Amino acid sequence: MRYLRYILVFALMVLGLAKVGAQNDRNFIHQGNRAYHKQKWAAAETQYRKAISKNQKNAQAVYNLGCALMMQQKDSMAMIQFENASKLETNKIRRARSYHNMGVVMQQHQQYAQAIGCYENALRCNPQDNATRYNLALCKKLLKNQKQNKQNDKNKNNKDKNKDKNKDKQNKDQNKDQNKDKNKNDKNKNNQNKNNQQNQNNQDKMSKDNAEQLLNAAIQQEKDTKRKMQKAMSQPRRKQYEKNW
Repeated sequence: MRYLRYILVFALMVLGLAKVGAQNDRNFIHQGNRAYHKQKWAAAETQYRKAISKNQKNAQAVYNLGCALMMQQKDSMAMIQFENASKLETNKIRRARSYHNMGVVMQQHQQYAQAIGCYENALRCNPQDNATRYNLALCKKLLKNQKQNKQNDKNKNNKDKNKDKNKDKQNKDQNKDQNKDKNKNDKNKNNQNKNNQQNQNNQDKMSKDNAEQLLNAAIQQEKDTKRKMQKAMSQPRRKQYEKNW
């Protein structure tokens, strides 16, 4: 009997410790909730982590920790906690909240396809959640617009590339035509210079020929004049007598 009494006392002590441990993690959650409502997100995070350290399977503490992290814009860490909470939570309504918040994080990062999947999981758990249904419809519209914008950007880039390509080709053809015209002009200029030089040479030659002709004519005229004078001097002069009036 005495041995049995010891066993009974030990069992009661174990149950008492378990009850104190359960109270402790709930107390930490309550303290975290008070800090959360005062918008003291970091303090709330600390209390929720203490609660989880007491009971790692406390889905409420895990979910609340995700909310505190999300309010501090620690989105990647918050996603881990929401995912863990969705696996731990047995209540479908509370599980839907985890999926809903996961969708909100994805939506804020414009990852609309992933957000749609999270919202659909939330509606499977709670089909009556109108806020989730609205976010789902919004994300589908945003995803459609996103795809359309990407397609428009792609088309614009292709158009710009083609435009630049055509412009480069046009510039290349224009440069080619300019070079061709330049070569043609250079050739015409060279021919003109050549013709001018030839004309100048011809003019110089004509001037030289004219000078020689004039010189020859002057020499010939001088010769004729000299010959006439010699002829006149060789003839006898007639003696002229003055008349006596």
